[in-house]
Amino acid sequence: MKALFLSFESWTTRIAMGLACLMLAVASGLAVFQVITRFVLQQPAEWTEVLIRFSLIWMVFLGIPMAFRQGAMVSVDALYRAVPTHLKRILDAIVALAALTLMLIILWWGYDYAVRGSVQTMAGLESLSMFWAYIAMPAGAVFAIIAIVANYIDPRRMELETAQ
Repeated sequence: MKALFLSFESWTTRIAMGLACLMLAVASGLAVFQVITRFVLQQPAEWTEVLIRFSLIWMVFLGIPMAFRQGAMVSVDALYRAVPTHLKRILDAIVALAALTLMLIILWWGYDYAVRGSVQTMAGLESLSMFWAYIAMPAGAVFAIIAIVANYIDPRRMELETAQ
């Protein structure tokens, strides 16, 4: 069961990473297009600004789970270093529970925010609902929950080390 979940987590991390890279490419491409239309053609394409913001929002929320999994999130490990080895697993459980609680709150509030924001649009691209920007919060939270559980199940897989 552990191996199956870690395989699933690895697969979902690759999906999140691929989507985050796609969103970065979209934002970068649209930014270049925006510069050309604004400064070269003197006719700015205002709709690109909205899509750049949407892409960056998605990129950030899809990047959070990868940071969790790699151990790249900001942490204070003074307590972790101070506790005896046999208590570190208990501290891991407390930290995982706190992180899961935070992600469940983001999942709940993010979904509620997306539903409520579905009637909103952005200036410059009125045909696109704000739902598509706001739903990045719960989507990122789902990927983060998977990463947090995977870190708790197998903490040795974290790729980065904390600063010494």
